[in-house]
Amino acid sequence: MRDATKYMSFEFFIAGRYLRAKQKETFISLITILSIAGVTIGVMALIVVIAVMSGFESDLKSRILGIESHVVLMRHGDGFSDYRRILEYVEKADGVEAATPFIYTQIMLRSSSGTSGAVLRGIDPESAGRVIKVLKNLSLQNLKEMNSDVRKSERYVVPGIILGKELANNLSIMKGDTVYVISPQGMISPIGHIPVMKRFKVAGLFESGMYEYDSSLAYIHLKDAQKILRTGDSVTGIEVRVDDIYNAGNISEKIIADLEFPYWAKDWMQMNHNLFSALKLEKTVMFIILTLIVLVAAFNIASSLIMMVMEKTRDIAILKAMGATDKSIRKIFVFKGMVIGAAGTILGTCLGLSACALLKRYKFIELPKDVYYISTLPVRLEALDVFLIASAAMLICFLATLYPARQASKLNPVEAIRYG
Repeated sequence: MRDATKYMSFEFFIAGRYLRAKQKETFISLITILSIAGVTIGVMALIVVIAVMSGFESDLKSRILGIESHVVLMRHGDGFSDYRRILEYVEKADGVEAATPFIYTQIMLRSSSGTSGAVLRGIDPESAGRVIKVLKNLSLQNLKEMNSDVRKSERYVVPGIILGKELANNLSIMKGDTVYVISPQGMISPIGHIPVMKRFKVAGLFESGMYEYDSSLAYIHLKDAQKILRTGDSVTGIEVRVDDIYNAGNISEKIIADLEFPYWAKDWMQMNHNLFSALKLEKTVMFIILTLIVLVAAFNIASSLIMMVMEKTRDIAILKAMGATDKSIRKIFVFKGMVIGAAGTILGTCLGLSACALLKRYKFIELPKDVYYISTLPVRLEALDVFLIASAAMLICFLATLYPARQASKLNPVEAIRYG
């Protein structure tokens, strides 16, 4: 065991001597420095870019789940009227945090300044805030109060409506203004189909940070939606919020297994499958593209080792004549290349982590608000990503050392000493 330790020390000692280039080997030393710099830049760029993309994905996910539920339970065919029994069962299911009924339809909104299409959602003010987090900070009780408030100066009830901020801007209205909800599902009269039109008062505005939602969503009381659509006591479905978002699929499958046909459910990953698949693909492609920087640096490592082999031909021959095996010669050059790769990887990792920390703390890179839904770069460092980047860089550097090390071990000591 002691002899083996000495033998390994001999290989490392020789490799360490080769790393310290002499005056006549300045060119090889310069290539070594460039190789370290290449690996450093590649690893740093990978860490920063992947951290920013992970931040975008995490921020987008939190915004989507702030406006959408984790699981949507619906029924094939018409909406179901026995939703109270189903709602009671779902709320008691394992892993379920809250559940609320909803009605979903498309309508037109008309104000004194213009019209706009919108998606109307009828909600239950008592439970909707526990499922739809973007509504949590709003006073949903206004919908209920205004729904039952008959003013002396008016002959009918003026119910409340909550609009997305961008939708309200498009209609040029604000909180307290009046807007008309026009539903195509009206009634048949002697003169033809007449759409339903009902007046609402803006009870509040919400902002999710996602233009697609803020410019198209409107919320009213569940009872008002049922009156407009003439659905009686039926609802479109039930929205569910779970404790663990990554277990939403299993929870929805269990609920459907218990309820059986005609009920069906979708979790948030299925509803946004295309979006998150595109983000994952983009992240993978960026990883591959930026890895090419490390690959170019690996070619520099291979070049410097090949020139080192040509420069140290006589030394290799002497070592072999003294009893060094082919395996020992290979280890010398592999170790030299791995030291270069490790130095670049460690330096790149430190610089990458430092850059991410600065971006996260000081937010000095601003994004145009009219293009992106956020104003600064989101950064989210994941230990697994950093580990994979460092491992990939070290693996590429290791592969770059194999050919020069193999060529060095194949040298014939007699021929090398005679012609070296």
